[in-house]
Amino acid sequence: MVDYHAANQSYQYGPSSAGNGAGGGGGMGDYMAQEDDWDRDLLLDPAWEKQQRKTFTAWCNSHLRKAGTQIENIDEDFRDGLKLMLLLEVISGERLPKPERGKMRVHKINNVNKALDFIASKGVKLVSIGAEEIVDGNAKMTLGMIWTIILRFAIQDISVEETSAKEGLLLWCQRKTAPYKNVNVQNFHISWKDGLAFNALIHRHRPELIEYDKLRKDDPVTNLNNAFEVAEKYLDIPKMLDAEDIVNTARPDEKAIMTYVSSFYHAFSGAQKAETAANRICKVLAVNQENEHLMEDYERLASDLLEWIRRTIPWLEDRVPQRTIQEMQQKLEDFRDYRRVHKPPKVQEKCQLEINFNTLQTKLRLSNRPAFMPSEGRMVSDINNGWQHLEQAEKGYEEWLLNEIRRLERLDHLAEKFRQKASIHEAWTDGKEAMLKHRDYETATLSDIKALIRKHEAFESDLAAHQDRVEQIAAIAQELNELDYYDSHNVNTRCQKICDQWDALGNLTHSRREALEKTEKQLETIDQLHLEYAKRAAPFNNWMESAMEDLQDMFIVHTIEEIEGLISAHDQFKSTLPDADREREAILAIHKEAQRIAESNHIKLSASNPYTTVTPQIINSKWEKVQQLVPKRDHALMEEQSKQQSNEHLRRQFASQANVVGPWIQTKMEEIGRISIEMNGTLEDQLNHLKQYERSIVDYKPNLDLLEQQHQLIQEALIFDNKHTNYTMEHIRVGWEQLLTTIARTINEIENQILTRDAKGISQEQMQEFRASFNHFDKKQTGSMDSDDFRALLISTGYSLGDAEFNRIMSVVDPNHSGLVTFQAFIDFMSRETTDTDTADQVIASFKVLAGDKNFITAEELRRELPPDQAEYCIARMAPYQGPDTVPGALDYKSFSTALYGESDL
Repeated sequence: MVDYHAANQSYQYGPSSAGNGAGGGGGMGDYMAQEDDWDRDLLLDPAWEKQQRKTFTAWCNSHLRKAGTQIENIDEDFRDGLKLMLLLEVISGERLPKPERGKMRVHKINNVNKALDFIASKGVKLVSIGAEEIVDGNAKMTLGMIWTIILRFAIQDISVEETSAKEGLLLWCQRKTAPYKNVNVQNFHISWKDGLAFNALIHRHRPELIEYDKLRKDDPVTNLNNAFEVAEKYLDIPKMLDAEDIVNTARPDEKAIMTYVSSFYHAFSGAQKAETAANRICKVLAVNQENEHLMEDYERLASDLLEWIRRTIPWLEDRVPQRTIQEMQQKLEDFRDYRRVHKPPKVQEKCQLEINFNTLQTKLRLSNRPAFMPSEGRMVSDINNGWQHLEQAEKGYEEWLLNEIRRLERLDHLAEKFRQKASIHEAWTDGKEAMLKHRDYETATLSDIKALIRKHEAFESDLAAHQDRVEQIAAIAQELNELDYYDSHNVNTRCQKICDQWDALGNLTHSRREALEKTEKQLETIDQLHLEYAKRAAPFNNWMESAMEDLQDMFIVHTIEEIEGLISAHDQFKSTLPDADREREAILAIHKEAQRIAESNHIKLSASNPYTTVTPQIINSKWEKVQQLVPKRDHALMEEQSKQQSNEHLRRQFASQANVVGPWIQTKMEEIGRISIEMNGTLEDQLNHLKQYERSIVDYKPNLDLLEQQHQLIQEALIFDNKHTNYTMEHIRVGWEQLLTTIARTINEIENQILTRDAKGISQEQMQEFRASFNHFDKKQTGSMDSDDFRALLISTGYSLGDAEFNRIMSVVDPNHSGLVTFQAFIDFMSRETTDTDTADQVIASFKVLAGDKNFITAEELRRELPPDQAEYCIARMAPYQGPDTVPGALDYKSFSTALYGESDL
């Protein structure tokens, strides 16, 4: 007897292998070694032995008939070793050593040993089986040897979802029979007694052969006979058992059932390949469907954002000025509402859209799909261009609003000034034409004529003094026209009337003077005191009118320096009041002296001075008015000074906060730049650190809100400049938005790196090595490098690069030809170089399996092999097949598979 205990192969086969199947992952050898109850001195269960004899005989004959022979008695026909060697040659496809043809026992033992040696050479460790037992016709040893052969050549290579041998065969049976009622395959004995499991296996793969719904669980004999007969007739599976052998046994023999079922497995192995192919296609289609959904979401979000930008820009570009400050301030308030309420959500949408776009591109790269190209006009660059246009219009709109408000303030001030001066001038000219046209000198006495001459000289002096006011009125009207004042027509009409009247007064004055000079020779007497009084009272009166006009003049200032300048000028004016008071007293003294002389000389004077209408009462009244206006002017200036001091406080308050927030934002931007380059720890640690950093930034938002509140107070106070800080609210807003966008983009880059690492199986150590290598050659520490640095990086990782190969790699990592390579592109390249991915050829091969090696596939085949939703997805997108061997309804799966990988349009 030959003992094979010493064989040092990975599997052990023997009679004791008739146990319960493969253990928890121990392989075929563990399964074969589990049962130790098949002892040389014991007999098999008679019913089981009968079933094994019948099954094993039929199984052997199914192979031997290929060589034109068969066996009748499994105990006797293998004793000389000849048919045993022939059986092994048929099932292995290999040649065994030449058998010995002698009839002696030693020849038979040698032949059997050659067969056993061949079995051992296939990795089988035979236990307690020797050539002598086979030659002696030992039934137990012979059946154990045949079972060992069946296990090795029919069952061992079965593999289903990472399980093999018995467990793989059992899992295959469970998967195939799962949809069928009354079938629950848990083992290879009693689960098969009612025959429904055999029928379910046939119906699953060849539904036209079995009418499964007509089978009854309570008629196992009919069920078993039906399955066995159909398998023999249509599937070329010989009948290995009788129905009664199974039904009449409490527990059918497991080996017999496994042998029979393995024949079904091999018969349907082609269908198994089709299932694998279908699974591959389902996986590819699922990825493609998910990517299409992401593309649709991007297109929709991009369209909505671009539409909002399209609607908003015309509003911001509207430069139609309003007529009043109130209307323009309402426009400014609408613009503030837009900045506070409407724009911030759109900033978030824009940031999220960029993040979604980057995530989609990463998923496409990981699934070996071409990069996503949005519809024309919806690229990220298009959105950025539109956003830039929006912000340019926004900035121009705010500047225009502020300039318009300044212009309208200036216009209101000028218009009020025009009305005041025009009213004063019109009040002065009232009655002057009638006075100049009066021919009183024709009936006047000599003294009256002289008085009229003096009076006319005083009027000419007064007229000359008013020339400056008329020029001011004309200049103000001209400025109102240049500033496009809405009521320019009425201003021009009134100004023209004043100018025309002024010319008429000049002409009338000249005419009256000629008339008075003509009669002057007839006038000899003149009252010098009255004349002197008139000459001094007229300019003094004009000075008081000018002083009253200045004291009542409106003023508009924007800085503390301007109001302090007005206060200084007002103080200087008040310093001249004592001299003016002395001049007033001197003028009044002249009038009193004239009265005193007249009284002392008994001269009867008229009630008024014949040379002037400015009486002492008028002088005193206007002087009293000036005295009243001075404290009012003081009060108005003090109020404005207080207001400007308050404005200065607002400026300093805003500048104090802005000078903190602005540098803080700049510092955070620089820190994020360093963090994105000097990433330490695992990607998850980096991501958590960045998210904590992002939360700290968001927590800083109240400081920005406080600054917005202070800016609101400044704008409500109409403060337009601030010398205490270089930061404007616009700078702070833009910096804040850039800070939020930068931290979000950095987090998204880390998330994409995690997605790449997990999808490509890159370890954390590899990731850190990639980062260290990249940072080493990133000389400028910008997060990207030029082609020369990238070539040096590749050479350092072991690449031997020629120009052609390097240009190919650059086209992969820099598809836009920007001349720069990012860390994400470097990781994608390294992972793509070391990871196997699905290809178009693999998908085409999978479809060809489903189509039964045809160059086309039908809708019916797709619906039978694929889940419903993915089958309909393929049917809707596959073009009709145009080949010479086409049939009605044939679909072209090759062009469809190629389109999945971007080599043509889907």
